[in-house]
Amino acid sequence: MSGDGLLSDARLTIARRDLSSLSREKTIVLALLIQLFIAAFSSFLVVGLSSLYDPGSVSSDGIVVGVTGDDAQALVDAAEEHESIRTLTYANESRLRQAYQDGEVHAAMVTDGGGGRIDVEVLVPRESIETTLLVDQARTLLETVERNEREIRSASLERTLVPVPDDVDASQYFGFTYTVLVPLLLFLPPFISGSVAVDALTEEIERDTLELLRVAPLSLVDIVDGKALAMVVIAPLQALLWVFLLGVNGIDVANILPLLAVVTAFATIVVVVGLLLGVLTGRRRQAQLLYSVVVLFGFGLLTLLPEHPATTVAKLAVDSATSATMAHVAGYVTVAVLAVLAARAVVARTDAEALS
Repeated sequence: MSGDGLLSDARLTIARRDLSSLSREKTIVLALLIQLFIAAFSSFLVVGLSSLYDPGSVSSDGIVVGVTGDDAQALVDAAEEHESIRTLTYANESRLRQAYQDGEVHAAMVTDGGGGRIDVEVLVPRESIETTLLVDQARTLLETVERNEREIRSASLERTLVPVPDDVDASQYFGFTYTVLVPLLLFLPPFISGSVAVDALTEEIERDTLELLRVAPLSLVDIVDGKALAMVVIAPLQALLWVFLLGVNGIDVANILPLLAVVTAFATIVVVVGLLLGVLTGRRRQAQLLYSVVVLFGFGLLTLLPEHPATTVAKLAVDSATSATMAHVAGYVTVAVLAVLAARAVVARTDAEALS
């Protein structure tokens, strides 16, 4: 066997050794089980989670809204289009406020028409557990009023306006699923891999077992390569499993290969960052702290991109990718390759003896 083949096999041995040790890391195993649970039971969890993301997406027994004023009928007509909203009309504002105080209605709306405008004052409980839902339902009702008024008033205009789009009969969970749930499941594995990579290297340094690995003989670059390989590989494998489980739950995910490319690229970048910090600091606590700061700050800077990574993932998942989306995917892969090359150059210049 050639020397290069020996080194290659040794790197794979290090990678397999690190992967097998993950089963003994209770924190990592728990994190994986949580992700597994979310992906496996996503069709059930999405209903509860979306109630936090969009309270109006969850059906309720209905709310009662008291209305009064010159344009109260517009609110009544709009409420007839929503099964979850029922209106009660009151003769005047004082009677309505009294009914609201007595708990006869969940919310109150006082209209005041003038100058072609409809002004609405909305009353909802302050700091109540129902406040968020009531505000969301009130917003939905007012949006319906606005839509109806546009249609009515456009008929009296001399110019023909662009018609108001028809309502789309789409799932109320669609936005949450593809803009929150799917990116969450796909981005967690890379970040966990980076954190594990920090521990995998710094523990070798702190326990003085790095020298035992170098007896193989392996250079520091070879050791870091083996550990990086193990941590990078598990991220797309997890992502592929999550996508499969989402599909079992009826959540179809398109463009799987580009998505896996994004996950692998991010896993490579964060693992490289974690291992570099481990090499440079040599201590687990300092490396983990720096890793958390660098990754959070770096992910925040990505908001400056024309398309955020979460948006890229969402567009790919719903098969709405544009040329800009694919350009971002290619950019992430390019950055990952450059990060590997730069990291290997830094590690090659690092004195392994100084780490022990």
